[in-house]
Amino acid sequence: MKTWPQILTDAGSGYRLCFGCGPDNPIGLKLSFQWDGQTARSEFTPGPVHQGWPGVVHGGIIACLLDEASSYAALFAGMYCVTAEMRVKLTNPAPIDEPLIITSSVIKKTRKLVETRASVSLKDGTQIAEGMGKQMVIKPEPGHTESSKAVIWDMDGVIADTGPYHLRGWQAVFKKMGISYTAADFRHHTGKRNDSIIKGVLGEATPPDEITAIIREKDKNFRRLVEQKIRPLPGVLELITSLKEYGFKIAIASSATMENIRLVTRGLNIDNCFDAIISGWEVTRGKPDPQTFLLAAEKLGVKAEDCIVIEDAISGVTASKRAGMTCLAVTNTTPREELGEADLIVDTLEDITAADLERLLYRK
Repeated sequence: MKTWPQILTDAGSGYRLCFGCGPDNPIGLKLSFQWDGQTARSEFTPGPVHQGWPGVVHGGIIACLLDEASSYAALFAGMYCVTAEMRVKLTNPAPIDEPLIITSSVIKKTRKLVETRASVSLKDGTQIAEGMGKQMVIKPEPGHTESSKAVIWDMDGVIADTGPYHLRGWQAVFKKMGISYTAADFRHHTGKRNDSIIKGVLGEATPPDEITAIIREKDKNFRRLVEQKIRPLPGVLELITSLKEYGFKIAIASSATMENIRLVTRGLNIDNCFDAIISGWEVTRGKPDPQTFLLAAEKLGVKAEDCIVIEDAISGVTASKRAGMTCLAVTNTTPREELGEADLIVDTLEDITAADLERLLYRK
């Protein structure tokens, strides 16, 4: 069997310039595929720039849609591939400015080859084209299955905007002690466990019983302030749903107490969406130590290298990298320039799909 030359897959976030699916390619098709466990599916509305004869989509564009769908079907099957062969049958002209439905499924998979069947149709079911493809495996993932990949979520500042309520909770308790706790102080400690924050303010020699009392009062303040005001950050609920459809295991690994975590997940009605929920208080050392994320991987039954962490804090990003995990950082609470250790940085999770995370995880 033919051996393909080395293909660069460790391209950082450069995959986002892919002509077929890259969201950052200004002339690309920007396809975004969904996955139901069997079929990769996307929708695309061609415009005048995609036509061949007037009013009709160019056949090369149709072939590109089939090829991209086939590649995603192979990717979802756990194989990083390049197209080795594609047969396209055009059955009807595709008018511009009308939505096209693109689907593909794997029909056969071996260690070196993935065979796919793809189709393009109008919304009324009229078939535009069908394609049979062979994808050459250039990077199989050893031991990869649909359940061996995971996304581990931080909570505060990633799933919900709880920061203002935590800040006010800290300010109230420190004010009683004659200490001014500013927004800058709070940002400096973002992502850390409460005991680390207290030691950072009062000193390492603070007695344990005093730390416990301060935490209890601060968390009481927080829960009183945040109750009935919990809102998800943009793109979070949609991404959680999509990740489950794609076969990802998902967990929360937060520095917060379990009571605070449950308050947020129940308030957002996502309490039953996670395969594991880990509080930073279940380990001996909080972030930036990797223990919290490693415990999450253990509870999910996956390897660290098969995990993506979604974080907003410097300490969390550092913890994820120390754990040997891929990290997506979102700039909800921390400036982009301070999150440079992450593998990919975005300004909102609205810009991220489950397919983006799949490709980010297996680009190595």
